[in-house]
Amino acid sequence: MEDGVLKEGFLVKRGHIVHNWKARWFILRQNTLVYYKLEGGRRVNPPKGRILLDGCTITCPCLDYENRPLLIKLKTQTSTEYFLEASSREERDAWAFEITGAIHAGQPGKVQQLHSLRNSFKLPPHISLHQIVDKMHNSSSGIRSSPNMEQGSTYKKTFLGSSLVDWLISNSFAASRLEGVTLASMLMEENFLSPVGARSMGAIRSGDLAEQFLDDSTALYTFAESYKKKISPKEEISLSTVELSGTVVKQGYLAKQGHKRKNWKVRRFVLRKDPAFLHYYDPTKEENRPVGGFSLRGSLVSALEDNGVPTGVKGNVQGNLFKVITKDDKHYYIQASSKVERVEWIEAIKKLT
Repeated sequence: MEDGVLKEGFLVKRGHIVHNWKARWFILRQNTLVYYKLEGGRRVNPPKGRILLDGCTITCPCLDYENRPLLIKLKTQTSTEYFLEASSREERDAWAFEITGAIHAGQPGKVQQLHSLRNSFKLPPHISLHQIVDKMHNSSSGIRSSPNMEQGSTYKKTFLGSSLVDWLISNSFAASRLEGVTLASMLMEENFLSPVGARSMGAIRSGDLAEQFLDDSTALYTFAESYKKKISPKEEISLSTVELSGTVVKQGYLAKQGHKRKNWKVRRFVLRKDPAFLHYYDPTKEENRPVGGFSLRGSLVSALEDNGVPTGVKGNVQGNLFKVITKDDKHYYIQASSKVERVEWIEAIKKLT
């Protein structure tokens, strides 16, 4: 990593004039967040733009876009708003943490406060759990329920654990994720919420109240009075449903070379097990459907070193390449954002082949 760089990697950014979404390579330094266009697998100089962080305010989670739950919003001193989307909740929170630290770099006390996660949470006396649940049910500003799938079963009117924590923070019921988890656990303890599926049901066996609710993008919950479950008959499960029913092991933005035009595009990759599949999505689109994917059974994965561009790879690539060869001999060329990330992806994929 370059000197003075606090964090770097792909984020999807909303355009200022035309509100379309484009993947950009971001570099965070103490005073600025700079972003680059990617062409031919390599970032293009000069930078596409820069965000001055002095006097910026950050909103995370940002719920301005219903179909983009992983947003960070930055508002500059001149009231310019930037919307940035991460590939996962963990990556979003990591970016938000580093950006917040960079914004408050001149205030050591504030930075120290950010690093302190030991918050004692008490519900304000003027707020009751009933009021929170009433607001959660609000048709315009409440938390939205939708069908979600876990291990081949479809659960109606459910929401993700991480989405509920986002909602509690954005509505100022909690000041941090730790507070959000504690408050959600209280709601569950008082029978306002019910856990749904194996992930969330397993957590309630924990003796610690703060660990009974999962701030997780695979744990499902519902309002206690509207719990409905529908198990899909095995004969009706399509191949794509089976593929997407596996447990998410890893996800993140990677650059992938196309098979026909050989151009490089940033995709959000999701690695699942049981069954083992690697799917990729177009992060500039709102629909949460894969644009491609393949089974990892019988696949081979290996790093491609930087001593010359390998045969089959087009463009002026920037390194951190690896290749996946499927059982039917289809070759996928993929770029990670760093050597460390490349190792992590290769090791995670190897475990499932």
